Amino acid sequence: MPSLLEALERKYFAECEFENANQPELHKRSDLPNDFTVTKCGGRMEFAIFIPRLSPLTSVPELLVLNDCDIDCAGDFDSIREKCQRVRELDLAQNKLCDWQEVFNILKHMPRIEFLNLSKNQLMSPASALQAAPTINLKNLVLNGTYLDWMCVDALLQNLPVLQELHLSLNNYRAVLLDAAQEEEELELKLSESQNCNHCQCVPQTEVSAAETEAETQTKTGSCYNLCQASRKLTQAHPELKTLHFTGNPIEHWQEICRLGRLFPSLEALVLAECPIKSLQSSTTAAELDSASGSESHKYFPRLKLLNLSCAQLNSWADIDELAKYEQLQNLRVKHWPLWETLECTEHERRQLLIARLPNVSMLNGGGKISVDERVDAERAFVRHYMDKPESERPARYEELLAVHGKLDPLVNVNLKPDKRVKVVFTYNDVSESRFVDVYLTVSDLKIKLEKLTNLAPNKMRLYYLDQDYKEHGPEEMRFPNKRLYSYNLQSGDEIIIDAKK
Repeated sequence: MPSLLEALERKYFAECEFENANQPELHKRSDLPNDFTVTKCGGRMEFAIFIPRLSPLTSVPELLVLNDCDIDCAGDFDSIREKCQRVRELDLAQNKLCDWQEVFNILKHMPRIEFLNLSKNQLMSPASALQAAPTINLKNLVLNGTYLDWMCVDALLQNLPVLQELHLSLNNYRAVLLDAAQEEEELELKLSESQNCNHCQCVPQTEVSAAETEAETQTKTGSCYNLCQASRKLTQAHPELKTLHFTGNPIEHWQEICRLGRLFPSLEALVLAECPIKSLQSSTTAAELDSASGSESHKYFPRLKLLNLSCAQLNSWADIDELAKYEQLQNLRVKHWPLWETLECTEHERRQLLIARLPNVSMLNGGGKISVDERVDAERAFVRHYMDKPESERPARYEELLAVHGKLDPLVNVNLKPDKRVKVVFTYNDVSESRFVDVYLTVSDLKIKLEKLTNLAPNKMRLYYLDQDYKEHGPEEMRFPNKRLYSYNLQSGDEIIIDAKK
């Protein structure tokens, strides 16, 4: 497998040739610029211009992309320093790097680097190997699909003092095993018991063989809980980090996300797309034990401006009300929730209900900025929506908006569809009779229904429509058998004259 230096030279430092190296003899003319030459070809003269290829690079560009090159080591460090002195962004995704020390040696010889992508490298070095890591001025680190354990993440963070953006997506994290808050061990133990060790990646024992005694079961369960307790580590917070991508990790409990808030207190953007979070409020048991209860969780995200919760397993408007407590939240994505599938309303009406409940959000689901007019319309629609609901079903936001907009009159329901049934006068041989008729019938259907009234076969019948408001214009023959009656603008009180064909 190639080293980083070999992949680098293969991509950027191949030998160069001149485009015109194999051309026939070229003759120089003194009256032409130096870049021009002339070729004699029979009786005509052909002009040629020297266009040399780019000279070999002395250093690579600021953005160095070497993903999927099977790189497993660095190579000669002096050459790397010489050729990569301008590099600011380095993409080494999908390579064969497995030793953190090799990664640090690469970074140490690229002093200007600010962005590093190590996604899908199997970096399996123990956390102890990171303790002596050099302090690096990285601002953006991507570790998607590396399955890095939390102790290694913590060791990395301690050596990245200016890191502003971190990507930990698709790492199969079921819990956040780091915390910057002091928690009592007893509460942690009880909480882990109440959730059957779901926070750590232990599998609960659900079936016990007949030969297994109760004492053995208790011993195993206790050791599992102790493992949960021992796995979590209290560490220092990292106030420099502003953006965290956590997409595709199978975390279900919001108190785990609150640990991220304590760990990164200056967080401004948090991406939790495709995380199967079931509630933004703690369960009853957890709420009594965990400090990150539903009513207080927003306190751990005082600067959060962007939150992506698309594809979460949230199914309650109470979760939206929790998001309204995030005072700095401006940009929110909440697509593909089970809640939306249960609502009997249009997408526009759903957006209005969301906007009205979220007074601080200015951008919803990636759309344009919410205008003042759209917000006012949404809030008024929200008041009307809950106006006729029982008081027990009205959210707290209803009273707030009622105080702003007052009690609103219900909107007039304007139905522009024609009446389905109208009362029409049928006249045949000077005999008139009023009957209700369906305006969605065709002329042919109407003739069939009139057969019993007139004793005339449908093919022996002619119908004439007489508008009661325009009798002076005379009747109009209804000659098109497939034309529906509403297309004649049929109204109650109009007349249809039946005549027999001769």
